[in-house]
Amino acid sequence: MLAAVLKDFNDLVLEEVPPPAPGPGEVLVRIKSCGFCATDYKAIKGIRRNVTFPLIPGHEPSGVIAAVGPSVTHFKEGDEVICQPSGYCGVCEACRLGNTHYCEHAYTTGGDGPEDVRPGAFAEYMVTGEECIFRKPANVSFDAAALTEPLSGAWKGVILKSEMHVGDDVVIIGTGGIGLLCLMVAKAAGAGRLIAIDASEYARNNARTMGATHVIDALSGNVKEQVYSIIPNGPDLVVEAAGPIAAVKEMVGLLRRGTKWNVFGITTHEKFELDGGLTHFLEARMDSSFGTTPLAMQSAIRLMERGLVNPEKIISHRFALKDIHQAVEVMGQPGRNKVMINC
Repeated sequence: MLAAVLKDFNDLVLEEVPPPAPGPGEVLVRIKSCGFCATDYKAIKGIRRNVTFPLIPGHEPSGVIAAVGPSVTHFKEGDEVICQPSGYCGVCEACRLGNTHYCEHAYTTGGDGPEDVRPGAFAEYMVTGEECIFRKPANVSFDAAALTEPLSGAWKGVILKSEMHVGDDVVIIGTGGIGLLCLMVAKAAGAGRLIAIDASEYARNNARTMGATHVIDALSGNVKEQVYSIIPNGPDLVVEAAGPIAAVKEMVGLLRRGTKWNVFGITTHEKFELDGGLTHFLEARMDSSFGTTPLAMQSAIRLMERGLVNPEKIISHRFALKDIHQAVEVMGQPGRNKVMINC
């Protein structure tokens, strides 16, 4: 099969490799679509260093089951499916408490986090466990289905962790792919005023198209003043989906009494300060969210199936697997949103 194999940083090679075979409890998926995540790009370019070579990246796939291994009981060849990248044992304490993304025996296909990293979906075929497979609704495209994992992360952060309520005034800082998904989830959940903050005019225009009621230039220098001119009493929820530490600091400055805030986008180990007494009297509740769970995946699928969120709208570029090097170039450019690899 054709696969994009990362041999070393900045050394992504398209080559023919033996197709994998499913073992007990596993399925072989013929990949149709796979989202190109920023973490994949960071691994390829050496920005993210926790990589063991060789690696087939790609952890946002959808496809069709090509074969099933022994003891697989719920799926069969020909089923159209969505793949969760994070595998779990189901029997450790974390799994039994519903926190499968904390699993003591976790693995990932094409992603990062656990020590057990298996070949991902920048390939024609991928093997994963039956527990990681979800049925693709007939009315959801393979491209949209491939974005279930990031959409599930947005649902998990905005709804499950931060408990957004109907009518809440929401601020999203950073409207790249994940920020737009957070915005779309908030819109579907009944946000009142929905403010998007980004330094990119391209990103702000995307946010406006996806349902933001207001947009603010992050470089305008008076962000808090602008937010409070729109929401005089301050936001009910602020979601940081940008990544840089400056966005987290901006978020802290927007808090008023009772604001919920979610440190969602930053993954680097950088520090920010809080005034202890002010934090105490504000009663602002901080949440954060990473990874996904079966609950979040199934909830994201319901959003798509019912027509409440269409993640395909955030796709700006599509490339065939054989053209993945062009996709890598586009990933490094500012004028793009979600990049999709089609096999």
